[in-house]
Amino acid sequence: MLIMNMDWQCIYSTQYDHIAEIVKAVLQDNGIKCFSLSKKDSAYLFGEIELYVEPDDVLKAKQIIKKEDFE
Repeated sequence: MLIMNMDWQCIYSTQYDHIAEIVKAVLQDNGIKCFSLSKKDSAYLFGEIELYVEPDDVLKAKQIIKKEDFE
């Protein structure tokens, strides 16, 4: 089980569950621990899913996301 530390930083957000899962999987495949947090309203299903990484991985994670051009 991955425990999120308070200094983890949000590096990506999307309203689409499947995109968040793909980004998370790509980051994990590149050795980056990633934590997702759904901020979607449970009744109306609007809102964002945020992905968090450790501070040391922020730059690498953002580079991977930019290179892959998700969405």
